[in-house]
Amino acid sequence: MSEHIRVAVAEGVCTVTIDRAEKKNSLTRAMYAGLADAVEMAAREDAVRCLLLTGSGDVFCAGNDIGEFRNRPADDGPPPSKRFYFGLANFEKPVVAAVPGLAIGIGCTMLMHADIIYAAPEARFRLPFVDLGVVPELGSSLLLPWLAGHHRASELMLLGEFFDAATAKEIGLVNRLVPLPELLPNATATAAALARKPAEALRLTKSLLRRDRPALLARMEEERVIFARQLASPETQAIMAGVLKPKA
Repeated sequence: MSEHIRVAVAEGVCTVTIDRAEKKNSLTRAMYAGLADAVEMAAREDAVRCLLLTGSGDVFCAGNDIGEFRNRPADDGPPPSKRFYFGLANFEKPVVAAVPGLAIGIGCTMLMHADIIYAAPEARFRLPFVDLGVVPELGSSLLLPWLAGHHRASELMLLGEFFDAATAKEIGLVNRLVPLPELLPNATATAAALARKPAEALRLTKSLLRRDRPALLARMEEERVIFARQLASPETQAIMAGVLKPKA
């Protein structure tokens, strides 16, 4: 388990906290492995009835650690991000998320796989894939149009601008805005309430709500292949080198 992924189980709820505040909770390869391990454990253990995702401090997740992401060797084995992506997409138990602040890139797209999402009013969201020379991932090119409609999804994906928590709620990405001091207690209470419900009825209901899963999994794989190809392109490498360049 990564030192930056904290996992705690209590009252049937597995709380997974992304905890790398000094880097705005940006994800490394080791953190993806920790997230994948946590999701797989929560799926496997009968004592876990609900998964709760959150971030430490006032940030949920600011995306990938671009320095590590850009320099990952091509021959270092299957990416743990794939285990996390497909583990989350196939997770049969309820998923609750508490978003205290920034949710960028993967920090935003993973939320589309949650069932109930609470966010602080000051939270901000962004889908900067085009600006980085890549494409959306985790099935978000399918999920966001379903949530927000084609035109709104196109605006958010193609322009890649920040949007606020009120907009996230308006388009259906977030269920409810909760003041920051009350955010995690509210999300935890909701997760605990779900954990007390009949497990098989929850699983079957979630399955019925996600009858589109085969199409989603196919889109995720398609995105993953295109993303990897774009990541290796000279244009994308130049963009990411510019992002990493120290500011004068």
